[in-house]
Amino acid sequence: MTDTIQITTLAGDATFDAYIAEPNGGGARAAIIVIQEIFGVNPGIRRKCDQLAAAGYLAIAPDLFWRLEPGIELDPDIPDQMQQALDWMGKFDQDLGIRDIEATIHAARARADGGKVGAVGYCLGGRLAYMTAARTDIDASVGYYAVGIDGLLGEKHAIAHSLMLHIAGNDHFVTADVRAKMHAGLDDHPKVTLHDYPGVDHGFATEIGQRRVEDAARLADERTMAFFAANL
Repeated sequence: MTDTIQITTLAGDATFDAYIAEPNGGGARAAIIVIQEIFGVNPGIRRKCDQLAAAGYLAIAPDLFWRLEPGIELDPDIPDQMQQALDWMGKFDQDLGIRDIEATIHAARARADGGKVGAVGYCLGGRLAYMTAARTDIDASVGYYAVGIDGLLGEKHAIAHSLMLHIAGNDHFVTADVRAKMHAGLDDHPKVTLHDYPGVDHGFATEIGQRRVEDAARLADERTMAFFAANL
């Protein structure tokens, strides 16, 4: 079952939309927050939610760009829409985004009867998944091709629960020196696991469009599902 729900901000002064997918018949084993790319809660993100629901999880994808413009949905394979997405990312307040993710965690816990809540994010969402692991009480987090993690390594001491990061080996947004810094800073962290995917570019695990690389996407998703099964 899918729907759009309203989530109240932590301050209680506004609400924002979130796409929700629930297992048929209810009885979710846990909840997972699906954190959008720079393209909004588009068909690919909704499909990620639907797949998690089919696997028995309550999945919620909050519209994190709502403060800029509610309901943004963009296609990365269309050049002008890619540019729009980059422009929105430049205007997005990531600290407020984390607060909205925290509000979504609270809503997810309420719907899951206090059960565990995980998060999985892609691109910008991968970065936010790392920040969520460091700044909230999320039970487990996964980031795909997270950007700018080298600038967030000073927060790694605050990561208290398991975090998995999938790294594209030929990511044109995350250069080789940044990937090296990620490994140097995180390989010895007891709560963090890094997986590299040689030869693939940013966005390799997208559900829709030209960026997907099937073998790498399938392997990363299998690792993600095993990770959530173990931690949620």
